[in-house]
Amino acid sequence: MMRLSLRLLGACAAVLMCATGAFAQDPPAAATPPPDDAVLKPAEPDFTLISLPTSLRLPPFKSAIRVTHRFTRPLKCDACPNSLAGDGFGIDSGALIGLEYRIGIVPNGEVSIDRTSDKTVEILGQYGLMRQNEHAPIEASALAAVDITNVGRRGTDSQYSPTLGVILTRLVGNQGALYVEPMWMHHTNLFQQATIADNDTFLIGLAARARIRPTLYLVAEFSPRVSGYKPGVNRGSFAIEKRAGGHVFQLNFSNAFGTQLSQIAQGATSNTNWYMGFNLTRKFY
Repeated sequence: MMRLSLRLLGACAAVLMCATGAFAQDPPAAATPPPDDAVLKPAEPDFTLISLPTSLRLPPFKSAIRVTHRFTRPLKCDACPNSLAGDGFGIDSGALIGLEYRIGIVPNGEVSIDRTSDKTVEILGQYGLMRQNEHAPIEASALAAVDITNVGRRGTDSQYSPTLGVILTRLVGNQGALYVEPMWMHHTNLFQQATIADNDTFLIGLAARARIRPTLYLVAEFSPRVSGYKPGVNRGSFAIEKRAGGHVFQLNFSNAFGTQLSQIAQGATSNTNWYMGFNLTRKFY
């Protein structure tokens, strides 16, 4: 009996040693690869909402362009010589036009340059800090930008308005996304420096995008100024947009026609004048 017990004990020890060696030779579990940023995110199809940025990442060395167009005739205009329909719902009037080029420079990082027809150039850098997953309830990105006015205008000095901010995004499955975007902007007081001492603005952009059809979305954003320079009223917009392959076309309505960050900080003149416009984005990937 003693010999049998010793043999059984020796056999168990040998099996245990073999199993331990086998486990030691197994390769470590492969790390989960990061998501492919070139794959469409149905809840977040574009790099902007209406004027506010999103957390959408641009793959390295891929690019996109965006055209913004804001007609300067208000939809309600008692002083206008023609009716709204007679003016083509504002299409016959002047417009503030912008052209943006965006490129991915590193994984999670991108830069863009945007020029509008009022001779303002915005240079923006954005970096994705966190992805929404089972461990993180939101996505987060950091951004830094500078708006330069009077670029190329003779006899007028350019002025610089830098911005620092964070984009917090909550994706709701494939059906939509919610955004909170605190931003601090310096030198937003470009026109009332002689009468108003405030020269910085702190605002919190609030926005949402809802997917109501497979390729059709409703978008809204509101940008209340919390402190600092805040003339007029806060800027608000809403839109309907259509995605078609790598294109996103958006028809929007805003109480101001600025499209850059410093222009958002300057607010709107009133809540009674609303302007029609559109955005067109094309991705090259």
